[in-house]
Amino acid sequence: MPEQTSSPRGVAWFRGVEATGVVEVVDVRAEPERLAEPGWWAVVGEFEGRVRAWRFARTSTEASSPTSPWTGPDSGAWTSSLDRAAYVSAVDRVRGHIQEGDVYQANLCRVLSAPLPDEPDGRALGAVLAAGNPAPYAGGVHVPGEVWVVSASPELFLRVEHGVVTSGPIKGTAVTADALTDKDRAENVMITDLVRNDLQRVCVPGTVEVTTLLGEERHPGLVHLVSTVQGVLADDVAHAPDLWARLLDATYPPGSVSGAPKSSALDIISALETVPRGPYCGAVGWIEVSPDGSVRAELAVGIRTFWWQDGVLRFGTGAGITWGSDAQAEWAETELKAARLVALASGAEVAPMTD
Repeated sequence: MPEQTSSPRGVAWFRGVEATGVVEVVDVRAEPERLAEPGWWAVVGEFEGRVRAWRFARTSTEASSPTSPWTGPDSGAWTSSLDRAAYVSAVDRVRGHIQEGDVYQANLCRVLSAPLPDEPDGRALGAVLAAGNPAPYAGGVHVPGEVWVVSASPELFLRVEHGVVTSGPIKGTAVTADALTDKDRAENVMITDLVRNDLQRVCVPGTVEVTTLLGEERHPGLVHLVSTVQGVLADDVAHAPDLWARLLDATYPPGSVSGAPKSSALDIISALETVPRGPYCGAVGWIEVSPDGSVRAELAVGIRTFWWQDGVLRFGTGAGITWGSDAQAEWAETELKAARLVALASGAEVAPMTD
């Protein structure tokens, strides 16, 4: 039986919708058939594998206000699970695995954390991020005592609509488009191919295609290379009661934040990273099942994502490591990805957004 949530409160918000009134929470990997029932579900998946979904009673296009202004940790309170020396050493170890032929690419991450004793209103941080760092897949899920995740993700993990599944892997990050390198482009192509292979496991043969390759997207303070892959879901997948088990088995965790080959990259990540990633690099988004059984969903890769637990606010940042990686440059990329968002969460000044 699904677990009845401990609180009737709770809120989830994503582009154009806010949901309130938690009814239940389901372990998606254990009971995927529950997500075949009509309703609106908020989803939070952890990189290590657990994926949960909260069914909400009500949805609205009108956003409510936070209960209080956001007050985050001091900008000097953040610490990193890997300091610069440790991260640079880990990059070199990944390059050693590449030289040995164990892996072609691996995403190496670190987690920043700062004490924040009292559970804050997630919508308050969401409002700060929306104003200072708008993102196409921004959103959050806050059920007191159960889950607290606020994301400014720019990356699409899975969209399901009209029987088509789409993914938009990001690989390649720089301050400006001119600063993107051949290494960035090669890495993007490599991960795009991995995502294409993942989707082929659940799609009609011959329908999986790369509709955009190496597209440039500008976000506050940086530029990404983004590709788009889509395919038509096979009938036995699209109409299966365990649709989400099949999709997750084929694609999870996201290829852009694991590596290629995925299984080997995950072993290397487990050996080199010192703390769990949790919702960072997992999935954050929503699934809607209509009374006729049709499914719409949009799950983001849980990057540029904060999560609060046990009196600590956390934020993850990382970089994809290839043979062409320079360890100091990869550390700098992790700094670039974190700087603006951590500053916003700490109440510090950030540069104005530009077109």
